[in-house]
Parts: sequence; structure tokens; C-alpha cells
Amino acid sequence: MLYPLASLEADKLDAIKSLEKDIGSPVVALAGIEATTAALPDEKLKKLQELEEELGVVLVAVRPN
Repeated sequence: MLYPLASLEADKLDAIKSLEKDIGSPVVALAGIEATTAALPDEKLKKLQELEEELGVVLVAVRPN
């Protein structure tokens, strides 16, 4: 299971903004999606990790459906 940022309709976004004001803290909305990670050989995993470092993001290799 992966959890990217959720796409929200205006009413849901408004509810989250209201909650943020009530609790005094930012809230991040994530959406769960089914995904199976790919088993990568060491040399391919190293390439993925190098690009993560270069881009400053987290990358996840998944199996194609």
C-alpha cells in the first residue's frame, strides 16, 4: 500500500482547514492505493537511490499490473 497526497474536493479541503485551526497544527491528507513493490537487483536499486538523493524525493519501484 502506498500513500500519496490526496486529491480533495473543496468541501473536504475546507473541513481539513477547519480542523487545522482547531488543533493548531497543519494536517496532510493522504490517499491509500494498492501497489506491490518491485524486487530490484542491487545495481538497479542503487540507481533508484542515487536518483532519490539527486531529486530530494522518495521513489518507489512498483510491479506493473
